[in-house]
Amino acid sequence: MAKKMPKTEAQPQYNVEFREIQPFGTLKNLPIALEDNARAQSVAILNQVLADTMTLRDMYKKHHWQMSGATFYQLHLLLDTHYEAQAALVDTIAERIMALGGISIAMAHDVAEMTKIPRPPKGREDVPSQLARLLQAHELILREAHEGAEQADESGDDGTNDLLVSEVIRTGEPQVWFLAEHLAETTLLRSDK
Repeated sequence: MAKKMPKTEAQPQYNVEFREIQPFGTLKNLPIALEDNARAQSVAILNQVLADTMTLRDMYKKHHWQMSGATFYQLHLLLDTHYEAQAALVDTIAERIMALGGISIAMAHDVAEMTKIPRPPKGREDVPSQLARLLQAHELILREAHEGAEQADESGDDGTNDLLVSEVIRTGEPQVWFLAEHLAETTLLRSDK
């Protein structure tokens, strides 16, 4: 006869009724000295930048895995480095949204619905196509960041303005430079020795 095990307090109670405590698109009150309209505007701007940054981050990893050609090793490493920087931006942007009292998007299906970046094919593309896609995505995000920073400045949201300028723009611009240089028309020379 099996012994009945005593109930312990350490037993997780995972059969719970799921409850949403703040609907997406709403703000909770926080004493951060910003008006609700400024916070709502910044949350909307940042969620769009977040969706597009998450897409760019994932494109970097896709192209990192699917890289090929004469510069495989260099680009494989570069794209992974850029991926890490974009992943850090994702966290920073999402936390700013939450600090404003908003709700950040988080799930892949929400990102897919919101992103303005065109979806790349599931298959493998050549190097120029991969890099051009990344550059186009960067340009879209940089445009959003410039416009969003201006709007945040006008509404008095210095924190969002600073994040968009000091983090998003200052991360994106050098990444564009590094990628674009790989598309410069140069001749590969082979040594006959």
